[in-house]
Amino acid sequence: MTAQDHPGAGAATAPALEVRELALRIGGAQILEDISFAVPAGEIVGVIGPNGAGKTTLFNLVSGVLSPTGGTILLDSQDVTTRSIHHRAVAGLGRTFQTSSLFPGLSVEENVRLAAQVKEGQAISLFTFPRPGDDASRRARDLLEEVGLDARRTVRAGDLPHGDKRKLEIAMLLATDPSVVLLDEPMAGVASGDVPGLTEVIRSLHRDHGKTVLIVEHHMEVILGLVQRVAVLHFGHLLALDSPEAVMADPTVQSAYLGEPV
Repeated sequence: MTAQDHPGAGAATAPALEVRELALRIGGAQILEDISFAVPAGEIVGVIGPNGAGKTTLFNLVSGVLSPTGGTILLDSQDVTTRSIHHRAVAGLGRTFQTSSLFPGLSVEENVRLAAQVKEGQAISLFTFPRPGDDASRRARDLLEEVGLDARRTVRAGDLPHGDKRKLEIAMLLATDPSVVLLDEPMAGVASGDVPGLTEVIRSLHRDHGKTVLIVEHHMEVILGLVQRVAVLHFGHLLALDSPEAVMADPTVQSAYLGEPV
């Protein structure tokens, strides 16, 4: 199924991310089939669907963790279908995973500093104490203040509560300055009281930094409060891609995913 571009996207502006007829077959199983959509720069899109619908698989294909058996992936008009994870990161793709991917034994600030060093092309050092005026350290402190972790910058990353670990991952993403960000279930394992603060941090990616964001999330209230469009996956197919209001009112979506009228 092919979804139309966002109505507000100018015809002359290339999408920040586009997939064309993307497919993945493993053995005799068709995991994803004929997935096509385009995301204009600066848009935030939610990806929903029941367990096994193919949401994380889609992110794995876009980010290079898996190789598709068909179709094309374009990042800012550049064909990255067969390129490495590293190449895609250099081209502007950033991603978080369902489980935290931090250096748990390092401090909060050291985690972000290392990410900033990568962006600046510096040699990564876990052992050299940074200079007080070091650009990467200054960038790290600014980002930690932005995501609300400035007071915890000396804490070991592994000692943070889950919601703060997610904020730290986003600060690390910002330190690498990606243009397109994939967030895979950022609210997974996060205490309910931490959801609003983390939601605001995610909103700032789009609102304050102008990032193009795709977010997989099971918390429907989070999705509906954040995104401009919702993509619905069902048994490896793109069932719908439209505004949250249109998707929630779609009888096919209600039947296949939500189970009842909303």
